[in-house]
Amino acid sequence: MPDDDIFSEIARFGVVPVIAIESVESALPLADALLEGGLPIVEITFRTAAAAEVIACIARQRPELLVGAGTVLSEANVRAAKEAGAKFAVAPGLNPATVHAALKAELPFAPGVCTPSDIELALGLGCRIAKFFPAEASGGVEMVKALTAPYAHTGIRFMPTGGVSTANLEHYLAIETVAAVGGTWIAKPADLVAGRWQVIRDRCQEAMQIVRKIRGALS
Repeated sequence: MPDDDIFSEIARFGVVPVIAIESVESALPLADALLEGGLPIVEITFRTAAAAEVIACIARQRPELLVGAGTVLSEANVRAAKEAGAKFAVAPGLNPATVHAALKAELPFAPGVCTPSDIELALGLGCRIAKFFPAEASGGVEMVKALTAPYAHTGIRFMPTGGVSTANLEHYLAIETVAAVGGTWIAKPADLVAGRWQVIRDRCQEAMQIVRKIRGALS
C-alpha cells in the first residue's frame, strides 16, 4: 500500500493502539479484540523481544488488521519491521539515517517530533506525517495548535502520542493537522497478561465513538 494510502487509513481510524506485547501467544487474541472493537489497526512497539514475531503473526493470520511497528530506532529495526510484514513504522524521535532506511525499504514512516526544528527536518526528509511525542509532557493540545499555525500549509500531519486518553481525545482530534493519536491506553501490558480482551474491545468501541463524533462533525 503506498504511503498516501497508509496515512489516509491511519487518519480514517483516528486512533492507533500503541502496544508493547511480551508474549506471542497474546498476538491473535489481541488482534481479535481490536477487530471486534471496530479498530482494525495496531502499532506493535519494538520495546519487547517478541515484537517482530508478534507483527509477523498478526500480518500473516489477521491480514484485515493494519499492523505497524513502533519504537523503530535504527536501520536494523526498519529491516526487522519490513521483514515481519509491518505496513508502517513509527519512531519516538527523528534519526535521519532511520528515515532514509525506511524510504529505501518503502516502509511508510512517521518520525517523532516535538519542536519547530524537528518538524522542519522531517519536512526536509520528505515525511508527510510525524508523531508528536511526548504529547502531554510537551504542551499537549495547545502545543499542537501552536505548531499547526506555521506548518499547516506544508501538509504535514501529526500523530500525538503520550498521555492521550478518552478524556482529551476529542480535543486532539478537533485540530486540523492531527491525523490520528497514538492510543497507549487501549491495551496496557497488564491487560494483555490478564487476558482482558473484553476491556480492550470496550476501549476500542469508546474511542471510535469519539472519533465518529468529531470527524463526523468536521466532515
